[in-house]
Amino acid sequence: MSAAAHAPAQASRATAWKVCLAGMLTLSVAMGIGRFAFTPLLPMMLHEGSLNLQMGGWLATANYLGYFIGAMLCAFHRSNKPVPLIRGGLAATILLTLGMGLLHEDAMWLGLRLLSGVASAYVFVYTAGWCLQQLTQLKHPELGGVIFCGPGIGIALSGLLTGAMVTAGWLAASGWILFALISLALTALVWKTFNFDAGQAQAGPAAAQTQDARQESPAQKREVRQQVIAYGMAGFGYIITATFLPVIARQALPGSNWPDFFWPIFGFGVALGAFGATRLPVHGDQRLLLACSYIMQAAGVALSILLPNAIGFALSCLLLGLPFTAITLFAMREARRLRQSHASSLMGLMTAAYGIGQIAGPPLATALVHSSGSFTPSLCVAVAALLVGAVLYYRLTLSHKLEHKAA
Repeated sequence: MSAAAHAPAQASRATAWKVCLAGMLTLSVAMGIGRFAFTPLLPMMLHEGSLNLQMGGWLATANYLGYFIGAMLCAFHRSNKPVPLIRGGLAATILLTLGMGLLHEDAMWLGLRLLSGVASAYVFVYTAGWCLQQLTQLKHPELGGVIFCGPGIGIALSGLLTGAMVTAGWLAASGWILFALISLALTALVWKTFNFDAGQAQAGPAAAQTQDARQESPAQKREVRQQVIAYGMAGFGYIITATFLPVIARQALPGSNWPDFFWPIFGFGVALGAFGATRLPVHGDQRLLLACSYIMQAAGVALSILLPNAIGFALSCLLLGLPFTAITLFAMREARRLRQSHASSLMGLMTAAYGIGQIAGPPLATALVHSSGSFTPSLCVAVAALLVGAVLYYRLTLSHKLEHKAA
């Protein structure tokens, strides 16, 4: 290949990486901080008495409910202008995170966490759709996994910083304010990137080939329904363990410092797994990758039951985290395969199903703990849900075979 022909390819790859990094930092803000910074900050808030455990549970539920509401709005609100929604969601995340540090009333906190869930769902759905679309047009879809490193980086960062705050004797309110400032800085870095649109330079015959989702066959409609259900199983299966693992670990390891590291281990696993997904074939059957990812998470949950010590919990967090956003990447690719240019509505519907799983998981787990006196039954339910999701995806690989395209 001549140097003249090689130069456009180099420029295209550099632009693709710019899109990836913008998506990664955006999801770090909306998911890693906007949604998940609450997890490591909760013990600080409990310790200083700014809220009790019951209110902590209500705040978590409010955020899950907001995420579900936001995802449903995305499913029914078709928009061909995602950038204003992404930017609006980022601005809202900054303000809502700041509000958690400045306001000190339970009712206000409930409203802030609810709205934060709505904002994070909007940012997630439209950022994923925008970035995957740009990467496809730039002919670098294999880099999509980089985007989904964002939540893991945000989770790991918030976990490590919270540990440092505890050591320094900070109050949780100061932690919320710091995370709002970090979110502001990251948002400023990516703001202008969303002005870019590869489609403006490549619009034409390829754009005309997109199939209208309203012309789906009955078989495609069945597959869409089954994929929505299967994706919801991931939300249910992971949330039970992610919500209660710190409590389980502290009960099993009294006086140990290990529980402080489990959340960052989970975050690093998320980032590592998402980046590793860039090495997997884009044109392979993503449903098979999803089935394998569910089995890996099920194994992670099972480890927390079978090996309730520091090594077991650390491996559990790692196995739970590695496929966490890789599952999202594979599922969003499936949404694009099934709905093409109308993928954002299906992405929203799948995210809403995931949100239902998140809402249903903790109350069921709490009820089982109260009736049995142990977390083991609820963790077994989580394992079962993940295995059911794996079976659903594997059955789809057999019943709805992909057409093999010529290279």
